[in-house]
Amino acid sequence: MKNAQSLDLPYLCGKDGCLKVKDHLGNCSRSPTEAWSILKPKDKDKINKAGAATPRGGAKNAYQNHVNRNSQVIIPFEKLPIIKDLSVYKDGYVIRVLPEQCFSGPGKLRQEFVRGGRAIIGVNAYVLYRNHEGYEKFKPLPKWKVRALIDSNGNPARQRGKGIRDTGHYVLRIASKGGGQKISKVKILQGPPQGIFATEYADADTDFLCRAVLAWQIIHTVDSPYVTGSALHLAAILNSIGMDDYGWYQSKGIMNKTFTTCPLCLRPIYYNELNDILKLGEESGLLNAADQVAGSTRSTIVNLFHFHPLVYEDLEHVPKNVAWGHATCNTKLGQRVCYTVQEVEAMNNKVAVIRGEEVRSFGWMSDNEEMIRSPNGAVWIQITKDTDFSRYQFLE
Repeated sequence: MKNAQSLDLPYLCGKDGCLKVKDHLGNCSRSPTEAWSILKPKDKDKINKAGAATPRGGAKNAYQNHVNRNSQVIIPFEKLPIIKDLSVYKDGYVIRVLPEQCFSGPGKLRQEFVRGGRAIIGVNAYVLYRNHEGYEKFKPLPKWKVRALIDSNGNPARQRGKGIRDTGHYVLRIASKGGGQKISKVKILQGPPQGIFATEYADADTDFLCRAVLAWQIIHTVDSPYVTGSALHLAAILNSIGMDDYGWYQSKGIMNKTFTTCPLCLRPIYYNELNDILKLGEESGLLNAADQVAGSTRSTIVNLFHFHPLVYEDLEHVPKNVAWGHATCNTKLGQRVCYTVQEVEAMNNKVAVIRGEEVRSFGWMSDNEEMIRSPNGAVWIQITKDTDFSRYQFLE
């Protein structure tokens, strides 16, 4: 089977980008989740979680957890220089500025934050106070107000939405002191969450198509209870964006023939692994790791996987960059690109084992020297870079 075109696919509506089946009932939709209605509730939940921005521990930095990716984003002030076009954030953005960045001294705001700069406090930026020291040294200006949400009538609102806007100048996320300092029981939390990680952003159309790709891969897991013939609407959507070619999925390591695989280790992904709890004791190199107790963790064996790391320079949560991968493989990959066998082979950097006069090549290395792959998919990842020991002083 080359692609889903061999199936008898229905025609899509197409009106104003509608992805429902032609001659459908009800309103048109660019994101009809009924396309994967055959999935069980737990699998739908898995897809919904993949479509949400979930920065762990993000609340202390005023990030929102478990909200749609098409939400307002927070851009750290120090990341502004590498973001070429702020208009890609179609659902809005706000710039996070630390007090040390915007104050030249107590009560003295740097000129670039008053006018003419890319970040104006109270307009498209806010100040985040994260500790007592920063707050005491650079207190908010007298006219500043805590960030808030208000509706069109100026009344307080609980969450962002149509007609709701942000006001104010700063947010307080001040935790109790610790770390050897005098402990204070004062913990100040003021101002609503300001947005999601900018790196996790995707507009509504893009995020829907990412979830469609992930639904297709769930259907193709080993021992899946689903058949492609029951997902013709989903297949038609993928066909409309050229994402139904099994040959392409195989070249990316997402599938082996028609079975879903982990893009890094290339092992098949079994249907039960989508929701079963991760057991580190079964992972090579982690045999002494403690078992995770069911109910104490949300880490499953298989999770959302990105071929390219999520960065501020580009929007990487796109259909051709998402897959399901093992949680341990995700951890090992870290913030690196997952190169395919074909990609490193094309780079033609052969690696070999030398034993005396015998030279045996066994794979190819990526140009950035971060990954090695063998023809059959075995993979080596650079853990650390070479260290310049001249920078360090050692005791004799």
